[in-house]
Amino acid sequence: MANLRIPGPTPCPEDVLSAVAQQMINHRGPEFKDLITRIHARLQQVFQTRNDVLILTASGTGAMEASIVNTLSPGDPVLCISIGEFGERFIQIAEAYGLQVVKLSFPYGHPADPEEVRKALKANPQVKAVCVTHNETSTGVTNDLQAIAQVVKEADKLLIVDAISSLGCIPLPVDAWGCDVVATASQKGFMVPPGLAFVSVSPRAWEAYKSARCPRYYLDFAKHKAYYERGQTPWTPAVSIFYGLDVSLGHMLRQGMENIFAHHARIGALTREGARALGLSLLVKDERYASNTVTAIKVPEGIDGRRLEATLRERFGVVVAGGQGPLAGKIIRIGHMGYVREADIQETLEALGKALTLLGYRLPAKAPTS
Repeated sequence: MANLRIPGPTPCPEDVLSAVAQQMINHRGPEFKDLITRIHARLQQVFQTRNDVLILTASGTGAMEASIVNTLSPGDPVLCISIGEFGERFIQIAEAYGLQVVKLSFPYGHPADPEEVRKALKANPQVKAVCVTHNETSTGVTNDLQAIAQVVKEADKLLIVDAISSLGCIPLPVDAWGCDVVATASQKGFMVPPGLAFVSVSPRAWEAYKSARCPRYYLDFAKHKAYYERGQTPWTPAVSIFYGLDVSLGHMLRQGMENIFAHHARIGALTREGARALGLSLLVKDERYASNTVTAIKVPEGIDGRRLEATLRERFGVVVAGGQGPLAGKIIRIGHMGYVREADIQETLEALGKALTLLGYRLPAKAPTS
């Protein structure tokens, strides 16, 4: 079996896969009501929130879209902070619904500067909401969301967060930081196959919902909340993924969130140290902002990035991700979130060194070989 080291979908524990294979139940019956009620309570613990957490049968992008269409109206000015391809996705969604987007972009490999966010809000006081990516999967950079949230709250704006590759792996206390809408999905840190997305909604966000006029139907927050109160979802849910999520949430809460955060910090450090030992450079410019869920490594000069990916996959059974957008062919990305062990990363780093050597790269004299 391949060592899947992309930043999502991530590997799943065997008991999660066994749970997903169970027979269907009536999604309007008492068994499903028990299931969704238990999952909702557990999700609130992982989100560290007392807010509603809505469960959508959708991808993470569906949760991002839901976050916008349920809180804003066409023509509303919104500040979108971008440090990579998924920050750009927030911009594209907002523009698709006719919002007036104020873009605040930072070079790939850099985090957003909270002081620049402050300046942008002062220069654009009409802005109603701020959209930001917590952990940018395309660059391996984690924003200082706590500091950004403080700036947004001081300006009295709605804060909408893409936490798809951070929540459940990196600290994000939703209530303590004052995040109004936080979106994530099942196939990253939750160790479950793709198919479900989760969105926490604060009282302030519910107030925004009342005046939001973006068209919505399938993703309507109020429909999901009303049906949850009956122990159901408004549309046919991905029942199998609910089964797996129930098991994975049990694992996470038994392990404890602080232990999970510490584990990801260790794994992230191991990956970065291993890359440096091979003489490689990270994309992130300041390691204080290096992601603990995905590491972006620059492809050495003279090496074909796509051939490197193919060699890792075909010769060593290690599957990594390439760069996106302007970084295509220039970086590889190693995912290390959710169900990941140190041995998985060691195997990946060893394979990376061997693949680079096959392609003509000269390892440093002291680089590990096994």
